[in-house]
Amino acid sequence: MIDSREYRDRREKFMAKIGNGTAIFPSAPPAIMHHDVEYAYRQDSDFFYLTGFQEPEAVAVLAPHHEEHRFVLFLRPKDPKKETWTGYRTGVEGAKEQYGVDEAYPIGELDEKLPQYLVKADRIYYHCGRDSSFNEKIISHWQRLMAGYQKRGTGPIAIEDPGPILHPMRQMKSAAELEMVRKATALSAAAHNHVRSFAKPGLYEYELAAEIEYFFRRQGAIGPAYPSIVASGANACILHYIENSRQIQDGDLLLIDAGCCYGDYNGDITRTFPVNGEFTKEQKIIYELVLTAQLKAIAAVKPGNTYNQFHDAAVEVIVDGLMDLGLLVGDKEEIIKEKKYKPFFMHRSGHWLGLDVHDAGVYKHGEEVWVTLQPGHTLTVEPGIYIDPNIQVVEGQPEVPERWRGIGVRIEDDVLVTSSGYEVLTAAVPK
Repeated sequence: MIDSREYRDRREKFMAKIGNGTAIFPSAPPAIMHHDVEYAYRQDSDFFYLTGFQEPEAVAVLAPHHEEHRFVLFLRPKDPKKETWTGYRTGVEGAKEQYGVDEAYPIGELDEKLPQYLVKADRIYYHCGRDSSFNEKIISHWQRLMAGYQKRGTGPIAIEDPGPILHPMRQMKSAAELEMVRKATALSAAAHNHVRSFAKPGLYEYELAAEIEYFFRRQGAIGPAYPSIVASGANACILHYIENSRQIQDGDLLLIDAGCCYGDYNGDITRTFPVNGEFTKEQKIIYELVLTAQLKAIAAVKPGNTYNQFHDAAVEVIVDGLMDLGLLVGDKEEIIKEKKYKPFFMHRSGHWLGLDVHDAGVYKHGEEVWVTLQPGHTLTVEPGIYIDPNIQVVEGQPEVPERWRGIGVRIEDDVLVTSSGYEVLTAAVPK
């Protein structure tokens, strides 16, 4: 697990970058399942990255300019009656002992105490999130401080999102983080291998989803990193299919996209295979085309290459293949430039991976400058071809013959950028 020293080092690095600013990070609000029943709590990833604190109703304040209190935590006080119902709380004193805070206050004192950490700051670093009432609270504090700025000559003159500073830090995984990612990806891989061993026609998609998620929990994972996708037949053409209600038929391709969350870090794997063990001619052609595209894309993951290069490599292979099959016609460069392949391949070939499944960090700066891959980046590589039964082709492209319709294939691995190239963290799952 990640120890308190690493969280401290992250805070110090972040505070060095914000200078005379004050950063405010609220915990994630509880999510309601129905009426007064809540989902299992999941902490906000930015908040967790800087604190390691898992409780709701908390606010972290980082004020590097403050003489005494550079790291302040507002949190729920101890309350034996409430703890009987919803679990133990760290409390104010526990926060000082366990999380290295310079000062801690009950969350009810936020409005009273927060201004002292803002009044000498030159700006507030705060992300306006989905909690509109908390957004208004921070803006209200800022407006009150600005009203007295002329007399004092100090105070935050702007509110700035901390993401452009914090998220590049999150993109670069430490050794401790990579240990968590490796565990999450290893358990995810083992679950895929486990469920594939008994997948067969006649089972329902939900039976396999249940088995995967049972495997995650049995091995010590928090649970699935996202709703598991078990898509048979034409359901594989739905990118985020989560109904998992169809009975699997003989002759189907089965697409399973599932990963676990371990220690708040995530795995994300997709495999597609014939459920009866034998590809049809058309299924095999599409599968091998996607596999070739994925291997080409993975080979383009290395330090110094830009983020778009592995996607471009996959697109080139897929367009070549679809043209060879007569499913795309015309000038190859024009097809790629105008994205006429989109009815078959409508998403990018991957995303950052870490505390969030689609992890923090931009992919490019402005319109043209893509992020350069560096050792410590973790990402997915996942091209696919999806030939929906009702596919709508681009004008000027041929209609798709019936024999290709209903075939959906995606192959996804989790990849670490290393100093010399790449490491496929999910190579234990056959493809």
